[in-house]
Amino acid sequence: MSRISTESRRLCQAAAIGALSLLALPSGALAQTAAAKPAGFAQCAICHKVGKGEPSVMGPNLWSVGGRKAGATSYAYSPAMKASKVVWTKATLTAFIAAPQKVVPGTKMAYAGQKDPAVAAAIATYLLTLK
Repeated sequence: MSRISTESRRLCQAAAIGALSLLALPSGALAQTAAAKPAGFAQCAICHKVGKGEPSVMGPNLWSVGGRKAGATSYAYSPAMKASKVVWTKATLTAFIAAPQKVVPGTKMAYAGQKDPAVAAAIATYLLTLK
């Protein structure tokens, strides 16, 4: 057998073993390899996109929101959001997710707020991974 055939066969075998090893993982483990959206994010996703370059829907795209000044992207923000001095950190995101009107009075965001502080913090943590 030629050297190329042997190398090709080894590559195919390695690929097959790798694919089969994925089947041995619990079904939830595969989902966890991607940046998992927290359960509470489903409400956010109604208005917000999170993929790089995705067009805004009702709310701004949240890709790379961490460290950004509120109202800084091309989305049509409220005058209150544009004038705010908020920079999106874990603390400010968590507070805004919990009570948007309290953090930026006059924001266009109609969401009343996430009442569970742990869920609000989990959503903020997730948003900070979007880079």
